[in-house]
Amino acid sequence: MHVNQYSGIGADGKKEQSINIIDIVKYLLFHWKWFVLSVLVFGAIYYYQYNKSPFIYRSTETVMIKTPTNTPVTARLTRTNATNSVSVKSEILQLRSKELMETTVQRIGAETNYLERVGLRDNELYRTSPVEVTLAGKSEDIGYDILVTPLDANQVSVRKRNGQSQDEEVKVPLHKETKTPFGLLTVRATPFYNEASYGRRIRVVRQPLETVVSYFLSRLSVQQIDGDAALLQVAVEDTNPHRAAALITELIAVYNEVALSDKNQVAVNTEEFIRDRLAIIESELGSVESNIERLQAANQGMDAKSAGQMHLADSRQFQSERTKIETDINLANMMREYLTEKDGQYELMPNNTGLVEANVESQINEYNTMLLRRNRLVEGSSTANPVVVDLDRNLASMRDNIYEAMDNAMRGLNIKLNNVIREEQAARGKAVQAPRQQRMMLSVERQQKVKEELYLYLLNKREENAINRAMTDESIRIVDSATRSGAPISPNKMRKLAMGVAIGLVLPAAILLLVLMVDTKVRNRQDLEGVLSVPFLGEIPLSKRKTKDKSHILVRETGRDPLTEAFRILRTNISFMSRDGKEAQVITLTSFGIGVGKTFTSLNLATTLSYLGKKVAVVDLDLRKGSLTTRVGLDGAKGVSHYLSNPAIPIDVILHSSEEIPNLHFFPIGAMAPNPVELLLSKRLDDMMQTLRNQYDYIIVDGVPIGIVADAGIVDRISDLTLFIIRSGRMDRRQLPDIERIYREKKINNLAVVLNGLKLGSAGYGYGTYGYGGYGYGYGYGLKEKRGFSRLFKRS
Repeated sequence: MHVNQYSGIGADGKKEQSINIIDIVKYLLFHWKWFVLSVLVFGAIYYYQYNKSPFIYRSTETVMIKTPTNTPVTARLTRTNATNSVSVKSEILQLRSKELMETTVQRIGAETNYLERVGLRDNELYRTSPVEVTLAGKSEDIGYDILVTPLDANQVSVRKRNGQSQDEEVKVPLHKETKTPFGLLTVRATPFYNEASYGRRIRVVRQPLETVVSYFLSRLSVQQIDGDAALLQVAVEDTNPHRAAALITELIAVYNEVALSDKNQVAVNTEEFIRDRLAIIESELGSVESNIERLQAANQGMDAKSAGQMHLADSRQFQSERTKIETDINLANMMREYLTEKDGQYELMPNNTGLVEANVESQINEYNTMLLRRNRLVEGSSTANPVVVDLDRNLASMRDNIYEAMDNAMRGLNIKLNNVIREEQAARGKAVQAPRQQRMMLSVERQQKVKEELYLYLLNKREENAINRAMTDESIRIVDSATRSGAPISPNKMRKLAMGVAIGLVLPAAILLLVLMVDTKVRNRQDLEGVLSVPFLGEIPLSKRKTKDKSHILVRETGRDPLTEAFRILRTNISFMSRDGKEAQVITLTSFGIGVGKTFTSLNLATTLSYLGKKVAVVDLDLRKGSLTTRVGLDGAKGVSHYLSNPAIPIDVILHSSEEIPNLHFFPIGAMAPNPVELLLSKRLDDMMQTLRNQYDYIIVDGVPIGIVADAGIVDRISDLTLFIIRSGRMDRRQLPDIERIYREKKINNLAVVLNGLKLGSAGYGYGTYGYGGYGYGYGYGLKEKRGFSRLFKRS
């Protein structure tokens, strides 16, 4: 069929075409059986996929990242939210790191799957399997696939799967390492092992660790809930909801363990620093105490004068201040020396050392925090990561600021010390009269006091460091514990069925429309009306009715079948095709080729006209082929060729009457003429047709196809009406302009078109749209209707 419908006549006389959506819909609805079949097939396919695909569950957990509060120093070095943004991004990258996932997978035993086939689907038996299998000597990079079937309380049957094939079955006792063809195997019974387990086929699949890690990383999702908050939603999709929840919980635990280890590393370095300094001060303090003991033993009788006592009191006050300043200077020097010795770019700095300058302590604390974050990020990615590069710049800047801050603090302390020394020297000058031994004693006591205070101070800091190490908090706090989706998130049964139905509808529609687009054959009346302005006289339906009559005369005088009704309509329409005011008496049938039903139409049209009581002559002028002569069984009989070539033969000699219809006569071709064109050009043909006009009401001429030989144009002079027969499904629509040109150029006078071989009930047009069913001619009376499956899938 063709989906175009005329909407008007163009300037050249041809009817313009336009797409009719309603006709396309009718065409598709006509083939509804293919849509039903396609929907059933694809629905079944997707339903099978649904029943075979494992259920996927989703487990989520909400956590909060604990980030250090930004200090004024950090704020000067970075943008307002840069530190928090980098922290959250680095934590997300670390949670998705391969190392953390490897540890997590090994802890929860996710590299080994225990499966049981239920229907078409493999169910995951995570921590509910009746058996636990261990294959000794297998590397983490080597997987295996075995079937375990519990037999009784003491043994199981084991069979290794190799693709689709299976090895020989081996019986293995429980809880004993057994040598099998595929290695040393140990099968242990779990608390779920009971009599109900006997005969169950448990498939044990162990995959390489790297494969399992990659699988879970692809199913792991870590997203920031709020752009300005440190809340993360961690989600995992897996075939078992309990394993998904266990994986998230264990992943967070492993992450906190690693983060806690990193934080403790700072405390370890600080403890090492204090321990080394305490050993040095203990040695120095012992030396000072030995000097005091020696001076006291040598000057037991010495007593300071009263005047010197007063000046010495002032000197001690300055000495006290000097001691405090020297303590700070010594601590700062030790810190500076330590930093110089540990001048690695990514070494942790000792903090909580008690420097007078608070900025130095805070900067060291911020530096260590940022360095730990940077080292964890490098472990999870690489030094080329943009976040790592940004942290390296910040660390370098902070390291320079720390050195500068320490230098500034030391310069300030030295200035204070010089001032105190000057004041002390002035007081000491006034006490010049005091015994020299007393001055020496004071110097040694001052040294002793400095060492003692520094020693006690470091002891105090060591205890504080130990307390801080014991109170180290986790980096991630769980806000909402892991929750499991009650129902699987996929596969979705209704979505699968809807997809099957959608494909089942779209695919046949696409195929049918594609067939429609590439089909260039004339299918129905619409295809003709869209191109031709030639009068259209009727549609002859394709008849499948069998007949013993070799002439293929299928119309019946009292018939109510579609074919008989179609010829009655054609007979009626012919009565309106007058020429020069006269009713068409000589009707010639022609076509563009053979096999279009020209002879069939000639015989049945003549029969239909004879049923009106008219006297009808059927003349076969296809002198080259004589199809009509063969159909009516008159091969070898005298005919038209004899009459035209021999003037002595009367017309009655070539007349043959129908045995069934008295007023229907046939004029066969006779012998095959070598010169049919000359015979048809002879005046005797005109005389013959004039004689027939006088004796018959209608003369039906079965002519030759147009364009093959010159006969068709020659015969036109004797015709009142020429019927151009077009066979549905045979003629190419690209030939229709040739018919239009013949009509417009009047190469054949009084030309009309008849469409033959139209399938009853064809999609879109024809019967039921423009044809007989639509006009209510009562087709089907007396006909058997197909029933059942054959009716559903009958050919159309």
